[in-house]
Amino acid sequence: MKLQKNDDLAKRPPNSTARTVPMSIERVLAMNPPAPVVYIVDDDNGMRTSLAWLLESVGVKSEGFASAAEFLRAFDVNKPACLVLDVRMPEVSGFEVQSELNRRGATLPIIFVSGHGDIPMSVRALQHGAIDFVEKPYNSQQMLERVQRAIKLATQRHAKDQRKRELRERVESLTAREKEVLRGVIEGKGSKRIAADLSISVKTVDVHRASIKEKLGAASIAALVRDVLEVWSPPGDERA
Repeated sequence: MKLQKNDDLAKRPPNSTARTVPMSIERVLAMNPPAPVVYIVDDDNGMRTSLAWLLESVGVKSEGFASAAEFLRAFDVNKPACLVLDVRMPEVSGFEVQSELNRRGATLPIIFVSGHGDIPMSVRALQHGAIDFVEKPYNSQQMLERVQRAIKLATQRHAKDQRKRELRERVESLTAREKEVLRGVIEGKGSKRIAADLSISVKTVDVHRASIKEKLGAASIAALVRDVLEVWSPPGDERA
């Protein structure tokens, strides 16, 4: 198999091929993440107001919505948040809201509340990703503890989501050739095999590998493969 003779890339030091990836707004925000907001979705104005006051008393920010439709219009999937959601509401139920959020890929923790809850209802909520199910009327202190747990979880999930978004952005910054080399790395191929597949020199492959590691901020090839598989599948790959 004939290799490219004018392979200037192979003569360059690894760092010369790596471009600095501009710091994204997501990365800036990740360094100073905003405090999670607690969404309160309940058609009972009294319940919304009392919970908002309770949260405000301990310095927790909340936003109230009288209907599911109103909440879904305002909801920002990129904003750290948790949700206190009434099960029974006119037009759109709490379970339907949960399904829509799952469809959107939202990871915010959900605490369901209901004045008519039962075991099958709570099981359904938890099976679809809710973290808690509370019956009305609830104990204020217990509700605060549950919301604080949800806020902590929301912060963790948001940080993970931000990391994935940044990594996806970095992968997209790779050149077409670097993505070809990355595909070979993911498939477990060594530099010689990748070089043969792409008709380039082994040294060029190694330069690309070093560039990919630097651009993606990977400590090792094993870490690179693990992280990349969370956010990217090569074109034509069954995982795509």
